[in-house]
Amino acid sequence: MRAKISYLVTAAVLVFYFVLVGSRGVLLIQSGTVVTVTFGIAVLILPLIGVWFLWKNTQFVRRANQLAAELDAEGGLPVDELRRTSGGRIDRDSADEVFARRKAETEAAPDDWRSWFRLAVAYHDARDTPRARKAMQRAIALRQATR
Repeated sequence: MRAKISYLVTAAVLVFYFVLVGSRGVLLIQSGTVVTVTFGIAVLILPLIGVWFLWKNTQFVRRANQLAAELDAEGGLPVDELRRTSGGRIDRDSADEVFARRKAETEAAPDDWRSWFRLAVAYHDARDTPRARKAMQRAIALRQATR
């Protein structure tokens, strides 16, 4: 629940920022000189890119959460079997061990979205966010193909 609230607050702040920047872009365009119109258009492009990025991330999170809910209903969510340091951080060797098992599971069933989901979690636990995201995108694509 805490993550959802943080995400919503961050998204609201970004939307406020996009509106603020967009209004400045409109004011620059209304000034009417070649330089201010050029800057105004450039300033308007930034919020558009930001809105697109926020939309794509929101879709990704929503779809990943749907997969998590479906996997949870099946009883297939990965169990947290990771060792932790005294400070509560995930032990790197433990994350590597779990990752090796998840990778082998995914290689054995490359068309199973469930194995890709669990691999994404293992990548995340190993602090490899770019690969975690790609694995989750693969899980989402495989699940959508089977619907």
